Amino acid sequence: MSPDVAAALSFLAGHGRLLDRRRAELLLDRTGPDAVLAAVDGHRNDDGGYGWGIEPDLRAPESQPAGALHAFEVFAKIGPATTPRAVELCDWLEAVSLPDGGLPFALPVADRAACAPFWAGADPAVSTLQSTAFTAGAALRVAAHDPVVAGHPWLDRAARYCLDAVAALEEAPHAIALSFAVRFLDAAHDRYPQAPALLERLGRFVPGDGRVPVAGGAEGETMRALDFAPFPGSPASALLDAGVIEAELDELAAGQRDDGGWAVDFGSFSPAAALEWRGYATVGALTTLRAHGRLGASRS
Repeated sequence: MSPDVAAALSFLAGHGRLLDRRRAELLLDRTGPDAVLAAVDGHRNDDGGYGWGIEPDLRAPESQPAGALHAFEVFAKIGPATTPRAVELCDWLEAVSLPDGGLPFALPVADRAACAPFWAGADPAVSTLQSTAFTAGAALRVAAHDPVVAGHPWLDRAARYCLDAVAALEEAPHAIALSFAVRFLDAAHDRYPQAPALLERLGRFVPGDGRVPVAGGAEGETMRALDFAPFPGSPASALLDAGVIEAELDELAAGQRDDGGWAVDFGSFSPAAALEWRGYATVGALTTLRAHGRLGASRS
């Protein structure tokens, strides 16, 4: 089954953020990096970080590690083009990192309106593997084509925090943290000598079908194979049974709704977030399907 790209774009026109509409245009080679960079700039603060709802369930304006993840996702997709915003974001991350090199789950927010309680109530004085891994993992994807990011001291400190944290795991982390840790090690695979062995070690917590229920999440909320290994032929894909990725791609393509968009299996914390997550998921589905040859040639 092939997804209906025109219907997906129509869904984004009616329901998606400008950022996600521009990301879709970039993916389909209908615009260049400047347009999507202008859209992500709307979420940027003067300190070099990103907030203002770029993470849909964190509506507050303050810069956040989760905001950095979403910005780095954009910076990775504009490659081989680069932007000085990426190194400015690394500078901000270096300034807010804790002494052990890690990042807290979230930083304080002044107004918790429409923010998920797990973001608004996070302890800003404790490093977490989840936030550090999702930020550093995304930054490593940018570093693959941006030498200034690759050489930034924040990235190496954050990566070493993640490597040490994974090495210290004696039991499976939360499913979402597990998925981000796997994706971090996948991105770090060729840069850090210990990453391949740690990825194999972490793989003991990833079942062959790639399905890990999310404790405390919505009914049926599950991390799946493409959450762990979204990139074709990646080291992380070796953790999964043969045929699992192809089956998941079939299911992903079939998951397009009648309105043209895709949905998520987790709850949202505001009406705006519910729509924005669907737009984000729609771009994510198109991105993954194209990377695997289901929409034609992939943008690297």
